[in-house]
Amino acid sequence: MDQATVLRNVIKMQNAGQPSQARVITITSGKGGVGKSNTAVNLAVQLSKCGKKVLIFDADIGLANVEVMFGTSPKYTLSDVIYQGKKVQDVITEGPMNIGFISGGSGLVEMNNLSKEQIRSIVDKLYELDTLADFILVDTGAGISDNVMEFVIASPEVLLIITPEPSSLTDSYSLIKTLQRNPGFNYQSTMINVVANQVNSAADGQAVFDKLNSVVSKFLNWNINYLGLIPKDPILEKAVRQQHVVSVIDPQAMSSQAFEKIAESLLAGENLYYEMRGGFSRLIYHFLNRR
Repeated sequence: MDQATVLRNVIKMQNAGQPSQARVITITSGKGGVGKSNTAVNLAVQLSKCGKKVLIFDADIGLANVEVMFGTSPKYTLSDVIYQGKKVQDVITEGPMNIGFISGGSGLVEMNNLSKEQIRSIVDKLYELDTLADFILVDTGAGISDNVMEFVIASPEVLLIITPEPSSLTDSYSLIKTLQRNPGFNYQSTMINVVANQVNSAADGQAVFDKLNSVVSKFLNWNINYLGLIPKDPILEKAVRQQHVVSVIDPQAMSSQAFEKIAESLLAGENLYYEMRGGFSRLIYHFLNRR
């Protein structure tokens, strides 16, 4: 019995008669430096303010942006679940607003060579996350590396962060084109939402999205959705430099209010996206099934 079959059977037994609770959203970008991790952290804070239980899974291998912004250093990572027998609760680090944080660390790479027993164990443990959170935000790396694309393909909801920079639009288009051409990608079961970051006004945000959407529509015959914008905000820029979360230190800042609106938009689509939920264990299943 191969890896995919083992995972499929485990998840089928777990999901029998019990819908998954967690809504998984993968946050990504075509290039680095566009505010992807900052968006993940601030959205988590805003969703938490709305009474939602939120976990962030840091899948950005080699970087630690989320833990830096949270001002914490995880004692354990996903590797400890795989190889040290740790429970999922043991590797969750608590951030602000009771937001949970899990570092993928090298565990994502180590998943390549799991035994059947390890597969059963890790999927069973990760399934617990679906009962611990309403939202699980997956913060990927930037670009179109294999690890990034596998998480994007596996996710039922994708949040793509763009900026007005030409390179951001070009790289975002490349990401979408690569995604569309991947035989493992199912357009019908994936929602791609776009957030325009570092824009001067609502009109500028819409214009940035329209530029990307026009080339996606023209050359890929595809549609993407505009979720909202994050304005240029000196308070946000200062918070990032000081490694703080703007939604925590200044809830009235323009950027904080923008993150709040985006969180409200996500919540407004709760019923629409309910059937797309598969939970975090199903995301990991699809991730491993492609490796």
